[in-house]
Amino acid sequence: MLNLRKLFAAVAAVVATSASAQIYPSKPVHAIISFTPGSSTDIVGRIVMQKVSEYWGQPVVAENRAGAGGSIGSAIVARAAPDGYTLLINSSAHSVNPAIFAKLPYDTTKDFVDIVPLAVQPNVLVVTAASPHKTIGDLISFTRAKPGALNFGHAGVGSGTHLSTEKLIAAAGIKVTQIPFKGTPEVVTALLGGSVDCYWVPISAGMANIKSGKLRPLAVSSARRSSQLPDVPTTGEAGVPNANSPLWFGIWAPAGTPGDIVAKISTDVRRALADQGVREKLAGLGNDPLDMAPDEFARFVRSEIEDYGRVVKAAGIKPQ
Repeated sequence: MLNLRKLFAAVAAVVATSASAQIYPSKPVHAIISFTPGSSTDIVGRIVMQKVSEYWGQPVVAENRAGAGGSIGSAIVARAAPDGYTLLINSSAHSVNPAIFAKLPYDTTKDFVDIVPLAVQPNVLVVTAASPHKTIGDLISFTRAKPGALNFGHAGVGSGTHLSTEKLIAAAGIKVTQIPFKGTPEVVTALLGGSVDCYWVPISAGMANIKSGKLRPLAVSSARRSSQLPDVPTTGEAGVPNANSPLWFGIWAPAGTPGDIVAKISTDVRRALADQGVREKLAGLGNDPLDMAPDEFARFVRSEIEDYGRVVKAAGIKPQ
């Protein structure tokens, strides 16, 4: 009799999970964006989730909870109920933070379900139009002549822009003064105001100022040139090999979120990414597609954690 009860309980749980997925979402979904408004993570996440909201017939309420390289927003989601109604939109910083921070308020591989990637894009090394540095070679020559004199902004320890900075420093053998900010908009404001000299701006967040001529692009962090900036060399082409550091974005949910709900979110987000209007918006901001099922994305995230761990160690960065 006891075994029958266990069997019935297991069947009931499966039926309940299936039913929950069929009606999901029946209320607004809360999306925590781990970086500031106007950041590339924010821009890409909002473009995609606006289309997903149309499919669901429910609002996707976005809330920016920035700071500590995206870990503040991640911690909020890790503690949320695993019901699919609180999601995390983060960047590759999600895979960087285990190597950057000595103690995170969550376990990156155990406290989240990896659902779906959104896109990948290069960061662009930029200076202001008034800067004397016309090329990345000029910038490197200056730092070698005056070690530490160049102020390099980034969007917080553990952010993709921070890792792009560290990769350039290691690859070029230079010394700069790093100034962390809360997010990309703050760095760009400081750059335009003269408080910092250069920045690896995510292309989606920097294109407007690049096109207007306020910012001068020196190089992109991807292995290939960007279709949006075809005249801007890669770091390798500019004479700095091993400095590639593309930026990617994804969606996570708290561990324990039912598999059927995870599958539905993944399916609908991938459907949104295939929408022509969404694809054009993302491509116009320099994004390339990343299409993976949850299990494939989980393997990708873990491989990124291992890779960034090696990069951080090689750069001599001590966990904070």
